[in-house]
Amino acid sequence: MDLLSAMKHAKEAPMLDVLLTDAHVRTFDPARPWAEAVGIVGSRIAYVGTADEAPQARLVRRMDGTLVTPGIIDSHNHLLLGFDPDAASLEGAESLAEVRRRIARLADERPDLDWICAENAVYSIVENRRPNARDLDGLTDRPIFVTTYDQHSVWLNTAALSALGISAGHDIVWGNPEHDRDGNPTGWVTDFYTSAMTSAGLAALQRDIPMYSPERRYKKILGSLEMASRSGITTVIEPQVPIAEIGLFDRALREGRLSSRVIAALFHPIDAPAEFREDLRTAVNDAPTSDRLRFGPVKLYADDVIEPHTAWMLDDYANRPGHRGHPSAPVGELTKIVTELDRLGFQTHTHATGDGGIRLALDAIENAQRTNGTKDRRHGIVHVECLDPADLLRFRDLGITAAMQPRHASPDLIEGTWMDNVGEQRWDRAWRVRSLMESGAHVALSSDWQVGEMDPLVGIYSALTRAGLDGTKSWTKDEIITLDQALRGYTAEGAWAWHADDHLGVIKEGAHADIVAWSADLYALDPAGVLEQHAELTIVGGEIVHDASATSGGSRFDVAAKTLNHGRECSGHAHNQPTS
Repeated sequence: MDLLSAMKHAKEAPMLDVLLTDAHVRTFDPARPWAEAVGIVGSRIAYVGTADEAPQARLVRRMDGTLVTPGIIDSHNHLLLGFDPDAASLEGAESLAEVRRRIARLADERPDLDWICAENAVYSIVENRRPNARDLDGLTDRPIFVTTYDQHSVWLNTAALSALGISAGHDIVWGNPEHDRDGNPTGWVTDFYTSAMTSAGLAALQRDIPMYSPERRYKKILGSLEMASRSGITTVIEPQVPIAEIGLFDRALREGRLSSRVIAALFHPIDAPAEFREDLRTAVNDAPTSDRLRFGPVKLYADDVIEPHTAWMLDDYANRPGHRGHPSAPVGELTKIVTELDRLGFQTHTHATGDGGIRLALDAIENAQRTNGTKDRRHGIVHVECLDPADLLRFRDLGITAAMQPRHASPDLIEGTWMDNVGEQRWDRAWRVRSLMESGAHVALSSDWQVGEMDPLVGIYSALTRAGLDGTKSWTKDEIITLDQALRGYTAEGAWAWHADDHLGVIKEGAHADIVAWSADLYALDPAGVLEQHAELTIVGGEIVHDASATSGGSRFDVAAKTLNHGRECSGHAHNQPTS
């Protein structure tokens, strides 16, 4: 375009509110896969195209060739778990001595705490056995409550066993205490998260464990949302909200604290009576909704998790002959529940990790579709950790989303527990992200925060390498995917999974202006280089919710720009660019 034509075009075009230009824009719009500039008016994208044809804008950000993509859609992110500033973080603690040191430090520094709580313990903290209460004794005379990194198990000291009545033989409603051969409680509690978010389980936790008070839970939501904005996440699917905690999200909405969009899935205890589903319908109908918040999907469990041998397997665990774990409900019950929820118009989001649990969930969804004659419900199965080859194509054929977490497949998280439990002969079933994508199934990627790091670049790195964060011990390399596949999984596929593909997960005119600008052109980097980058700019509905340059001493926006250099030539990109 010559200068005269460019000036005429700029004069006729409407003034943009924001323009990102000189960028490498991956749109995921088949009609225009790549662009150099994207402009925003109000909450919508109003321009996608070349830099020299872009209209004038009030705010202009020149990206110097860095990558711009649709905002990240994190399809499984536990905002409610977050980090608790009054608990000890055990992230990175790989020895019992380090666990004890961190817990002891919190106990010494905080004499005001009635309970000493800690988060993110790994299962392999004690070699060749399960951790027990004695491992935590001697640090304080107060009760200690520790959650594992996946939130499916709890570790208690002797004082906690006494305070909760477990040592006296009392049951607890938020988990299943393990006992030794003499019938004494060991201090380890399984099936925690499936029980803790029931109405009775949550009430008991809030009564006994200060970390579960509504105020501390609300602070976790706010902290998680701030982290999401910094990470380039513009839509979060909170996968497990008890009906009793809808009010926490309502409060965040009323206080203007939802910096990301939130789609909240309500938790359905697997043993809830039929009347509970009517309660769900009422709760969704009465729940607060806005452009930033909606309720509606329903979270279910087909099984538990592989690490404590509680996921349902088709064959015995490799290191526990005769044991296959267990489904979360009697066989047939999940099918009944999914079929009824499907009839009521609900989309389901079912946790399944073992190959038996995954098949159970697939069977339930298939029965629901056949019985009700429903189409395009887009039910999801989350985690899909160990997938039997016979079930691979069923995701595509049934239109089911596989909501998966690439970081979970990293050896530094699962070596010594997951790998040993499943056995090497079944490693080729592990997190089959590439196989599912290439089969034609929809795969929506996510973090499972705080089980894994929230930063999507960590998940992308893991998807590109199947290695630990130090780059070593890459395994099951046949399931490595490309950067473009990973970004699609975090954007366009996430939008499809939640019936939002007409306005989210894509950069095109008329779509919501949910955009992330990265600190570099990720397509020009190797995986290690990707891991070193960050979200430079996060925009949700046209609102700038994170600007890394502003937090480091001043925004890089040109304010009230009058003209753009329409005469400069478009910059080219020599590296490979996908075309769809």
